[in-house]
Amino acid sequence: MAEENSKEKIREEREISLVIGTAGHIDHGKTALVAALTGVDCDRLLEEKKRGITIELGFAPLRLEDGRVVSIIDVPGHERFIRQMVAGASGVDAVMLVVAADESVMPQTREHLAILELLGVREGLVVVSKSDKVEPEMLELVEEDVQEFVKGTFLEGKKVVSFSAVTGHNTELLEKELTNLVDRVQLRPRKGALFLPIDRAFPISGFGTVVTGTAYRGTVRPGDEVEIFPARDGRNREAKVRSLQVHGRGVEEAYAGQRVAVNLSNIAVDELSRGDVICRKGIYANTRCFDVTLKVLPSAAEPVKHWQRVRVYIGTSDVLARVSLLDGKSILPGREAPAQLVTEEDVVCVAEQRFIIRFYSPLVTIGGGRVVFPYGRKPRGAAARKLSSARIRALSDTLSPEKRFSLLVEQAGIMDFDRASIALQETPSGLTAAAARAVKNGSVLELKGDKPFYLSRGCFEELASAVTELLKAYHESHETEEGMLPDELARAGFFLKMADSADAKNMTNAKAARSLLSLLAENGTVVLEGSKVRMPDFVPKNDEAFQRNKEAFFAYCRKRAFQPPTLDEARVDLNMDPRAFSLLVQGLKNARRLVLLPGEYLLTDEVESDMMEILLKTEGDVTLAAVRDATNSSRKFILPILEYFDSRGHTRRVGDVRVVRRAGK
Repeated sequence: MAEENSKEKIREEREISLVIGTAGHIDHGKTALVAALTGVDCDRLLEEKKRGITIELGFAPLRLEDGRVVSIIDVPGHERFIRQMVAGASGVDAVMLVVAADESVMPQTREHLAILELLGVREGLVVVSKSDKVEPEMLELVEEDVQEFVKGTFLEGKKVVSFSAVTGHNTELLEKELTNLVDRVQLRPRKGALFLPIDRAFPISGFGTVVTGTAYRGTVRPGDEVEIFPARDGRNREAKVRSLQVHGRGVEEAYAGQRVAVNLSNIAVDELSRGDVICRKGIYANTRCFDVTLKVLPSAAEPVKHWQRVRVYIGTSDVLARVSLLDGKSILPGREAPAQLVTEEDVVCVAEQRFIIRFYSPLVTIGGGRVVFPYGRKPRGAAARKLSSARIRALSDTLSPEKRFSLLVEQAGIMDFDRASIALQETPSGLTAAAARAVKNGSVLELKGDKPFYLSRGCFEELASAVTELLKAYHESHETEEGMLPDELARAGFFLKMADSADAKNMTNAKAARSLLSLLAENGTVVLEGSKVRMPDFVPKNDEAFQRNKEAFFAYCRKRAFQPPTLDEARVDLNMDPRAFSLLVQGLKNARRLVLLPGEYLLTDEVESDMMEILLKTEGDVTLAAVRDATNSSRKFILPILEYFDSRGHTRRVGDVRVVRRAGK
């Protein structure tokens, strides 16, 4: 007993993230094969027992002789259950194609192999089942027939093993070949954000909602907060991972390539169904248009036409969609082209995910491909279609995260951090790392804001042009000013020059503006001096008249003191030319020496400083009446001044009394 427990412990410690699927025609012995290898009967439904066929996906752990444990998915063979077959095959890393010795290659054998090719499966072997039902000579002919059938596919040259679930013929050989198969398969990387398509959802008494699926990407742990996509009724669905199981045993972590049972809290089982996806929060989003490379099977009876209605199987979901072609009006059988799939309902998908398309009616598999970018935009016009096609071709190459990020930023122009995370489908740490490498090699520029913004080189040049235009216009109308305040430049909306970018409207914050100006200063486009920004060749005009007007203005305001003048009063009393007066007021505001109070009262920094001294010296409660008396003024002047002091934080109003903020407090 102790020895058995020791062996079991070794097996638990050597569980690996790999899924082997079955495929083949109905009644060719797939379920019996899995039962013989694992001891698990995958036909669990009463209807499956009654009819003797597989209807739903079945799952079982396969324990190899060396202690490694992998998952097996048993798929239906009937043509009516292709959706279930694709849902299971979408998560497999290798396949056992099963061909019955007494029937040889049949229609669903061909369709299943075509689907596996389209789904990108590249490893497997062939099992000639029911070897006990034919004579040795016939078995040999079937094996030759199978070898001829798989020529030109990923199974060409792979092992063909005859087998009988009844007699156990070649069981040891098959187990040995499965071990060799597992050795050949490259395990899925565990990094990335969790993406786990649901194939079953059910309640368990005492536990609540449980879902199962094959983790396509990332890792998951108890306590993780997750989102379930696609969103329903306009709302996101969120849940928390209570516990995890892999092959019936509780685990503290599950990862890409494993069959996982997830116990969820905060969500009811009737809110979930096959086709939903458990995702890490904040990384994925709904889509109804995704960019793809689409291949039409050579065996297809006709080409796929532009805007043709098809049924799309992606992950465990099944949706209706239109095929939007970008380079022509059709894709001929055997050809591949960039395209977009425009779905009739929300879906969620991940870059590099494989899919299958079938004709809407009759239901026949005609092609498939892979997702290049999950969040496509339908182009309008020939030029836009050409650009979309070029974008898909560029993204269709296998790219490193930083190259893919650079390309996405180049296409978008501007991206804020959150949108970049969703576009790249990366965790914050993964995005930060990819962005840092892209910034280092110079393909992307980063602006520091509350969160970073990312700019393409082309966008940076357009923004630089917009900034210089604004500065030149400012210099022309403010000849005596040393330059423009960065915050004013941001408020001028130069980011909105990039109106085609969804993120431009979010970039009017001052931090992003200052960061952009720092980059522009580094390359000599602008000059930052003190608190002002100017063009490199601009020299403020030393206008004697301006200086005289300035001195007269301050002398006038000192005389008015705590009975500040309005704009019109000051202009009339000083007898200034309207344009000269306007330039003077604007210049003093830019220099932060003048503010305009409600009622258009003018408050200079000198009078503001004098008022502060009076407030600090006021004994007892600082009330409006006390300040009025201390300044020999009136309520109509003192009230707007005190309200301005409140807004600046110099004072804090408590009822009818004000508390003065003293230096260092």
